[in-house]
Amino acid sequence: MKAIINGRIILKDRLLDGRALVFDEKIKGFFDAVKIPKNYEIIDAGGAYVSPGLIDIHIHGCFGEDASDGSEGGLIKMSEGLARYGVTSWVPATMTVPLPQLRRAFNAIRAAREKDPANGAAILGANMEGPYLNKKRKGAHLEEHLRLPDADFIKENADVIKIVTIAPEIDEDFKTIRAAREAGVTVSIGHSDANYDTASAGIANGISHATHLFNAMSPLNHRDPGVAGAALNFGITVELIADTFHIHKDLFNLIYKLKKDKLILISDNVRAAGLPDGEYELAGQKIILKGIECRLPDGTISGSVLTMMAAVKNIVEYSDAPLHEAVASASLYPARVVGADAAKGSVEIGKDADLVMFDGGYNVLKTIKRGRVIYEA
Repeated sequence: MKAIINGRIILKDRLLDGRALVFDEKIKGFFDAVKIPKNYEIIDAGGAYVSPGLIDIHIHGCFGEDASDGSEGGLIKMSEGLARYGVTSWVPATMTVPLPQLRRAFNAIRAAREKDPANGAAILGANMEGPYLNKKRKGAHLEEHLRLPDADFIKENADVIKIVTIAPEIDEDFKTIRAAREAGVTVSIGHSDANYDTASAGIANGISHATHLFNAMSPLNHRDPGVAGAALNFGITVELIADTFHIHKDLFNLIYKLKKDKLILISDNVRAAGLPDGEYELAGQKIILKGIECRLPDGTISGSVLTMMAAVKNIVEYSDAPLHEAVASASLYPARVVGADAAKGSVEIGKDADLVMFDGGYNVLKTIKRGRVIYEA
């Protein structure tokens, strides 16, 4: 048994001071530190925050690897690298690639999930961002591989797909949206040029999530609120790339106030994340990393190098969200989207002891997965 003492424990609704957090593989409870048995392993937080492990449900790659490569070893390398950023669970996101490559990617994700890397973040499943996208809003996705929605392909892979992005205007009678929902897959609206009425109808037929809000979707307009307006107006969850580049920082507070527990922080990382400025590859295309910006040669924005901890920091700094809610947007709320919240996402008795310790500067000091330290600064 282990106990963290002298930590500021971030619960889902408040901060808890003056208690010791006791755990093995699961969280056991909160106790008076002086009553902890002497045979327990003691971890002194030294006043640092003790948070639920962060959960990134939309990340294509990092450290030179990409989920669409279909490499089990690459996925494990990413899992291990993500631990240094406080991530204890993640959902690898695929790009718009040929179907045989997509199948290979899903098989690799299945294998890596089953292997569950001992020193890395747990893999929860796959986020299928393409190819069911509108070519007018394709962003960094290759148009030649875009396809009409295919319910059979989704159902064939529903054991691994946790989220699928579908532009509702290209889904006839919303048939694939309904089928995916019935198969237990979260359907997300994104890379869509739908007007407000079509987006609203898609939501009525099973869409419950929005892929990177405001990016690659019809914008909020006072005469046609578009996909962005529908995502904000209805009670669906929305992803936010809070890097201050994809979305202006002064919008963070508006989005937070409108969405609250429906606000999901994501990284949308590409393989350049964690690496120096330079040229890299994304789904067969050259991308250029300069600072916090990733772009195709024509200037199209192509993913991010944001860390999840930096996203939490930015939400706290640029919105009215208290720390515990900012953390929940990067842990509990994304866990709910992929159906993992019974075991993960918050510091609660009986849940997995997935934890991250960080200081006041949002520097990760220690990452713990199911009670075992997998990263230490």
